[in-house]
Amino acid sequence: MKTSQSVEIVREGRYVGEVDVTMIETESDWSPYLSIDDAEKLDDMRLALRRGDLKAAAKVGRVFEMLPVAAE
Repeated sequence: MKTSQSVEIVREGRYVGEVDVTMIETESDWSPYLSIDDAEKLDDMRLALRRGDLKAAAKVGRVFEMLPVAAE
């Protein structure tokens, strides 16, 4: 078994969250995959962003607000 660090992106509405996770690589067909704890962190981020609870989302990872840019 081999592990590697990765950053997963979660987008909800105008917010984006970056969550640090560990990818687990094995010989199985499901590889690479996340641990249950890391999958729950992604779910926690998604739900917090969906509620607009930026304080809770910031406890899980980095939070950004997307703003539209008009190119002229």
